[in-house]
Amino acid sequence: MADVERWKREAAEAAVELVRPGMIIGLGHGSTARYALHKLAMLIRSGKLRDVRGVPCSKKVEEEAQALGIPLTTLEECPELDLTIDGADEIDPALNVIKGGGGAMLREKIVAQATRYQVIVAHEGKLSPRLGTQAAVPVEVLPFGWRTHLPFLESLGAKVSLRLDQQGVPVRTDQGNYILDCYFGPIPQPGELAQALDARAGILGHGLFVGLVDEVFVAGPRGLRRLRA
Repeated sequence: MADVERWKREAAEAAVELVRPGMIIGLGHGSTARYALHKLAMLIRSGKLRDVRGVPCSKKVEEEAQALGIPLTTLEECPELDLTIDGADEIDPALNVIKGGGGAMLREKIVAQATRYQVIVAHEGKLSPRLGTQAAVPVEVLPFGWRTHLPFLESLGAKVSLRLDQQGVPVRTDQGNYILDCYFGPIPQPGELAQALDARAGILGHGLFVGLVDEVFVAGPRGLRRLRA
């Protein structure tokens, strides 16, 4: 476990070296992206990075960034970002990823679509020959009529479970929606599955990020590697 945390830190801190003064940065959600957040804050406090502003991908990240003293902005003020550093639950050889283990995939995808250069940071255990081999695909749904999506998702090959908290209450996203964790197994065509999910009324977002990632910083026993699309 100590090695995994070290690798996560190595990958995240290496990615922060891409940040330049004056940039608008997407601040990703999750345990690996958190290392990048802290490194960024340290560089800002030391004066090594100036005029950098961040757009948080979740309320939790917003609160932590504020506590760390990172200047923030919004997509309304800055609809185009220079760089986003985020984590992932699973990464395939084409740099498609599954995100949303932390429940922030809708905001993360909006930020990813608004950024010029999307970077994923991870340890080697997140690499996979096919998406779905290790991770479920989180699907964010409107609470109204959420059960109507179960037959649809099952028809696509998923085993579906409603995400619950420790008290057995449905987890709510920052938008107040539910999350359905969909276990597809290895997904042969993630782009086609993403399109099917996008077309369904009531599905507001999902964790398949297809064709959105420009580079992955990954660390492990073989050291740090940079994978490009």
